[in-house]
Parts: sequence; C-alpha cells; structure tokens
Amino acid sequence: MPLLSARDRSYLQDLFAKVPGKVKVLLFVDSESGRCQYCGQTAELVAELAGLSDRVAYEVVEIGQQPERAQGYDVDKVPALVLLREDGTDTRVRYFGIPAGYEFGSLVEDLVDVSNGTTRLSAATRQKLSRITQPVHIQVFVTPTCPYCPKAVRLAHQFAMESPFVRADMVEALEFPELADRYGVYGVPKTVINDRQEVEGAVPEAVMLQYVLAAVGLAEEPGDPWGEADAGDDHHPDHAHHHHHHDHDHHHDHGSHGHREA
Repeated sequence: MPLLSARDRSYLQDLFAKVPGKVKVLLFVDSESGRCQYCGQTAELVAELAGLSDRVAYEVVEIGQQPERAQGYDVDKVPALVLLREDGTDTRVRYFGIPAGYEFGSLVEDLVDVSNGTTRLSAATRQKLSRITQPVHIQVFVTPTCPYCPKAVRLAHQFAMESPFVRADMVEALEFPELADRYGVYGVPKTVINDRQEVEGAVPEAVMLQYVLAAVGLAEEPGDPWGEADAGDDHHPDHAHHHHHHDHDHHHDHGSHGHREA
C-alpha cells in the first residue's frame, strides 16, 4: 500500500514539474543487522517520492557494505538522508530518522530549494553566513507530530545550503533516544549548535543566526530570544511539543508542503 495519499502524489507531481534542476537523495540504511526499525519504511517513502518525478533521483547505500562512504558524509546512524545537487555537490543537509508526518513537508521544501539553487533566507542573513570560516554543526531534534519543528529544521537546512561550513541535521528524537538524552531533549524542537549553543523552540531567522554566529565567535552570546518585539510569535518555546508518542503519519494536508513564509 502506498505511503503517500493520492492527493499528496498529485500535488507533488505538479510541484516537481515546475522545478528546474535535479536533486539526488543518498539514503543510508542497515538492512542486514535487523536493528534499523525504520530503514525499510524510509526507503519505501523515498522510492515513492522519486517515482513521481525525474527531478528526484535516489540511491540506497548499505552502511555496513560502504562504511567509508558513510563516514565521508558524516553519517553515523541510520536511516539517513543526504541531499546532493545535480552535479553531486553535497548540500550538507541531513535527515537522521524517517522524515514522516510534518517533517515530510520539510523534505519536500528542501528538495525544491536544492533544485532551484536558492534558499528563502534574507539577503542580510546570507551575507552574515558568508562570514563563517569554521565548521558549524547544527542538530535539530524533532518528532513527526510536532507542528513547530519544520520551521526549525528548514532554517537549519537553509543555513547549510548557503554556507559550505555549516552542516545541519534533522534528528528524530524517538528513533535516537540515547542522543536525545545526551542533549537533554524534553521538548521539541530543540536545536544544538557545535555542542555548546542550545535553542528551545522554533525561533525566528535572525535569532537563530545569532546563535550560529555566536557558536563560532562572530557574535555576542544571544540574550533572551523572546524579546518584546517577538512577544506575539506563536512559536514560543512554551509551545514546544513534548515527545510522548511516535506517530509516523504521512497523510497530512498537501497544502502544508508548499507553504512559503513571508
């Protein structure tokens, strides 16, 4: 039975018919040990997605058979998705865990951005990201049922697309509980930058940029990100989605896939 609804499939076919470039998804799995609970379902989802358009290609890589390749892409857990440009250039965008539920929308929007060769970040943000000259590793912990998580994932992934020094991971907290415990993830989204900056909730672009720049000494340590100017933002960390259950549901309103923030 298909994982994607007929409506989703129709929407995605129309969406990818309009994008100019091709994208390649490397899917790292471990189907040999029997320990990867969601590798099979993730492979099925990626295959369905790629089957809708010649703009999306994919390759399945067994991590046990090609460990050096996994290491080359900083893949240390599975399932893992790595997004490449048409010429094979690494976008440094990573998904660890199945991109299900709300995160399926993140994957679709990432694929569109990579195909278009541009992100939706402001010119000011892009200019400041260009100042980064040392590695930045962003980990965004999510669950599939968290409605605020895609905003945080998309921001981190766009930072990675814009800067060759930034690598951004979506980490599905319930599939990797030891990692979530290590970083004290009690609500999602939670973003960890270079193991030293921690951001609760889905903060605005300018605020996340300050945390990223501070992690490499290019900005002051951010103060309270929820200042007066942002008092009305509905992505306050008080709304952080606490991960008590695991719902890998792909069937959500297709309108959310194509949402573009103003």
